Amino acid sequence: MNKIDYYDILGVQRSATQDEIKSAYHKLARKYHPDRNPNNTEAEEKFKAAAEAYEVLSDSDKRSQYDRFGHEYSHMNTGAGGGHDVNMDDIFQNFGDIFGSMFGGQQRKRRSKPEKKAGSDLYKEVEITLKEAFLGTKKEVSYYHFFVCDPCEGTGAKAGTQVQTCADCKGYGQIHRSQGIFVYAQACSACNGEGYVIPMPCSTCKGQSRVQKFDTFEITIPRGIFDNAELKVAKKGDAGVYGGPSGSLLIKVTIAPDKQFKRVDDDVQCTIMLTYPQLVFGCQIDITSIDGTKHTLKVPKGCAVGERIVIAGQGFHRLRNNSRGNLVVITQCHIPGKLASDAKEKLAEYSKILGTNITPDDNGTIAGFFKKFLG
Repeated sequence: MNKIDYYDILGVQRSATQDEIKSAYHKLARKYHPDRNPNNTEAEEKFKAAAEAYEVLSDSDKRSQYDRFGHEYSHMNTGAGGGHDVNMDDIFQNFGDIFGSMFGGQQRKRRSKPEKKAGSDLYKEVEITLKEAFLGTKKEVSYYHFFVCDPCEGTGAKAGTQVQTCADCKGYGQIHRSQGIFVYAQACSACNGEGYVIPMPCSTCKGQSRVQKFDTFEITIPRGIFDNAELKVAKKGDAGVYGGPSGSLLIKVTIAPDKQFKRVDDDVQCTIMLTYPQLVFGCQIDITSIDGTKHTLKVPKGCAVGERIVIAGQGFHRLRNNSRGNLVVITQCHIPGKLASDAKEKLAEYSKILGTNITPDDNGTIAGFFKKFLG
């Protein structure tokens, strides 16, 4: 019986491009797929015929022979009496890309060895003082993470042995089975769907290619670092699987509050307590910054409470360049709780000159004077 022309089966012209041939086959395979046509022998036959036509016309050499000799080309390749029978399992094996896209599956690639996978990134938190953030510091970090297994050098196989392609599934990780007109795939039991086997696993890592160990190392925290900044240490995360790249260690740096100093942008800010005469007449005093360095501070005459006196270039080092912030000193007035009697008299006298009155509610205290004068 004469066989139907392959071009007619797919419904394309003899001049059709490979993309047109593939598209035509895709439509027919979708239409006549056994899962969509249960118990339909005619659909199964059309499905097989389309697969047979596509197998020939999608191959440039086979198509060239077919164009010259027609269906006789199969006798030339298989011998007299030979034919071109198509097995349903072969269809799924050879055209898995099309069926995968049609039915939500995924084409399995052959694997002769484990797939390399990157190791995970790990996270740690380190707390430092504000002074350490100002000067920079070193901190010891300790944690568990995966290392490449030394005895097998990350292969998972015992020294002198090798990973092998699974003989049952030929590396695909799946076995195709037929049940009537239905063809289904299931994970290969011999290799657990991996496509490879490790006949003699490494006794140290049990074939996993890596082992977990406790690690300790010292990290350098740069001067000028901000609160909640994150430092990335490459290759200090988990080792990759079967030769994959190691992950990174991400360290979050938190800065504990300081009782005397605080950071505002790149400035170091602090307060200084001055007496009322120092504010009125001005003065020159020495102060100590966060790093222990001494600075001479000039307080101008008539300095107000809350005045910001700036010492340029003595703040935090900026991370991106060599410049620095400032040291900012905010003035405060020291109000004594007690005064000697002669000092109290003189201050009361001065209050009268200024026109301020000390009321009985103030109990005649020096604090009452300052509250009125400075408030």
